[in-house]
Amino acid sequence: MSQIITIGKGEFTLSLRLPELGMPEILSFATPATSADPLFDIERSSRVNGMDVAVPSAVLLPTGGMGFFGWPAISGHRQGRDFTLQFGAWKVATVSHATTLRGHDAVAKMDIAITLTEHVSGLISMSTSLTNRGETDYQLDRCMAATFAVPAGETELTSFTGMWGREFQTRKETLGNGVWSQESRRGRTSHDRFPMIFVETAGQRFGVTLGWSGNHHVVIDRTDDGQRLIHMGELFEPGEVILDTGESYQSPVAYAGPDTQAFHAFVRSELTDWPGGQMSPRPVTLNTWEGNYFDHKMVSLKAQATAAAEIGIERFVLDDGWFGKRDDDTTSLGDWDIDARKYPDGLKPLVDHVTGLGMQFGIWFEPEMINPVSELYKKHPDWALQIEGRPLLQSRTQLVLDLTRKEVSDYLFAKIDAVLANHAVSYIKWDMNRDLTHAGGRDGKAKTSAQTRAVYALMDRVRAAHPAVEIESCASGGGRIDFGALARTHRVWTSDCTDALERLEIQRGASQFVPPEILGSHISASPNHQTGRRHSLAFRALVAIAYHMGVELNPLELTQGEREELKLYIEAYKRLRPVLHAPGANFLLAPLDGRYVWGAASADKIVVIVAEGPQMVGEQPAPLRLPESVTRFGGTWKISNALPAEPEFIRISEGQKKLLAGTISFELSSAGLAGLPLPMLKPESALLLELEPVKGGKTNG
Repeated sequence: MSQIITIGKGEFTLSLRLPELGMPEILSFATPATSADPLFDIERSSRVNGMDVAVPSAVLLPTGGMGFFGWPAISGHRQGRDFTLQFGAWKVATVSHATTLRGHDAVAKMDIAITLTEHVSGLISMSTSLTNRGETDYQLDRCMAATFAVPAGETELTSFTGMWGREFQTRKETLGNGVWSQESRRGRTSHDRFPMIFVETAGQRFGVTLGWSGNHHVVIDRTDDGQRLIHMGELFEPGEVILDTGESYQSPVAYAGPDTQAFHAFVRSELTDWPGGQMSPRPVTLNTWEGNYFDHKMVSLKAQATAAAEIGIERFVLDDGWFGKRDDDTTSLGDWDIDARKYPDGLKPLVDHVTGLGMQFGIWFEPEMINPVSELYKKHPDWALQIEGRPLLQSRTQLVLDLTRKEVSDYLFAKIDAVLANHAVSYIKWDMNRDLTHAGGRDGKAKTSAQTRAVYALMDRVRAAHPAVEIESCASGGGRIDFGALARTHRVWTSDCTDALERLEIQRGASQFVPPEILGSHISASPNHQTGRRHSLAFRALVAIAYHMGVELNPLELTQGEREELKLYIEAYKRLRPVLHAPGANFLLAPLDGRYVWGAASADKIVVIVAEGPQMVGEQPAPLRLPESVTRFGGTWKISNALPAEPEFIRISEGQKKLLAGTISFELSSAGLAGLPLPMLKPESALLLELEPVKGGKTNG
């Protein structure tokens, strides 16, 4: 009987059959484990004439040319030879939660290792390694990290697209008979093609994502018997990966999970490496960008820090403009020395002032980029990625430094290290503001893959030298949000767009894979700097409050009334973040008639945030039915607090006033079945409700 390998536990497992020759056959996925049975050894018949062996249609990482006629997940050659691969002689080794399947192709002289890991969060991850055992180079054209299977039947796909300032826009479609393919060649995760999808069939739904910040490829292929194979991996430029004798290629890691909660649990408990081993309460952050841009004046910045501390802000981040001769975005990237014009005594007076107020100090870097107008470029124009004979294409007046060169990486580390070693810095905002083009090295070969790995290595080096410093991943906002970046960082800047209305959809999409405390969300000025919209402070604050809340404005420009109101929301955030950021507590409902609902629940506190985007179509809002993850606590509850104190309603009944005032209590189960009859909010307004159990559990009417 064939050997059956099972990865995972409970309702979400992967079961494989190992053949003598050929790739591991997928017996089941995202279901309970499949037991060994003689039925799995019966070869299926096929209408294809002349085939000596029936080739399974659903296998891990299928290779072409030997009877599999679908999309090959692995392909390569030796100057046109050894263009087919057929692995066999499988060996299995399990260490802790990781199982590695090792196979060998004696003809092509290639080894493969597929590592499958079951995570305590419920996720299953997969990665692939190929090693050249031949005497000549092997050009690897494609090597997916993983293959996941979808059963036959109608399949709905949820993917995420967007652009700068409008990331994580949710798209749903029903898959057809052909191949669905998504490729990103931007050299970063991108704003428009996130390597994150959910698939749903009758009775089954799961998500998959790739932990990689460079070029990527996601392909969904339909097999002859109606199943679908999801392949995820790195996308290579021509000739980018050529393996010398004994050399290996290691893919990124792909992850699959049953639901959003499992992805959140994985990021929280296994992926993110927190200083000290545990996440501290996420500090309210003031980022200076929209409040100052490049206009750095020491007296004003100190005054802003003082005002920030007075309203309860806990971290002060000095954004772009502190180095070189950086008066606009056309100059000085690469010159990571403190601007003596703006800071004649260095940064220390500002850092000491901030930390003296009891706040953490953070600082902005964009290490990967260089401006042609810079001292560094004058000295080392060859340090930029470029292709001989081709134009140097600028974006945002920037070029990209070749971090694959040791001297470049060493230079950048020394500059970052000098700032961190000589100042009490707790936080880096690590930015990347352009896509990669003409990404060639000195040898004239493509370097996108190696550049991504070099960025990771530099981040790892900074983390090792300064383990107490947290890093935020920013790439023109949400352009580098993936599990590869999150393995090295502690926060992502979800979008450069701080407009609260736009943030409703952006944050909803990003929350499918990333827990809210990792997603930066800031209260910005009105009118908004990106869209010009005017929103109430209450709306701006409530859209941000469940995430890693911050402030993106100059506090000196607020009126006294605005300062007091902002202070109230900051106090609410601090009081509620133990619930909002607790493992397993979050919930997120699908928008209904422009109404967005999200929050978190524990046995003694439920926080519900309701935001109305556009004007409702219905005459009255549907009752708000809380999900089972909330109502499972049971008992009698009431609304104990509502923010703002005077919400913006279109209309409200007397009974609804009593409900919001907490004079009407209700069974939590009823809030799931009948729903809470909330009043109709005005467009672009929001309401936060705190629910608490009623002692004694008596329901009144």
